Amino acid sequence: MGAIGIVLLVAFVIVCVLLVLLVIVQDDGENGMGGLLGGRGTAAFGSHSASVLTKTTTVLVVLFFVLALGLALVNKKAKVDTDLVETTTEAVESTSETAENWWAESSDAE
Repeated sequence: MGAIGIVLLVAFVIVCVLLVLLVIVQDDGENGMGGLLGGRGTAAFGSHSASVLTKTTTVLVVLFFVLALGLALVNKKAKVDTDLVETTTEAVESTSETAENWWAESSDAE
């Protein structure tokens, strides 16, 4: 992981901590889904506009997903070399043929 990966990881951890703290700070009163389904509001998603905490949480969630995608792209593994896969497959096949005949070798020794 290079310098870009480390910077992304540090930013990701900071965003995660802030996101957890913001979710904990928000009140769970009539603003959530319970208030929506409880029938207290007349509008589809409540009659009030989003508060500063809600807007900040939305921004942090978007940052969370962008940083997670960036970390995944930075840390992805390179493609597997097909020549290496063929060589490994041949070695496994030769080992399995030897392993299948173990009983014939031990009976010849006795």
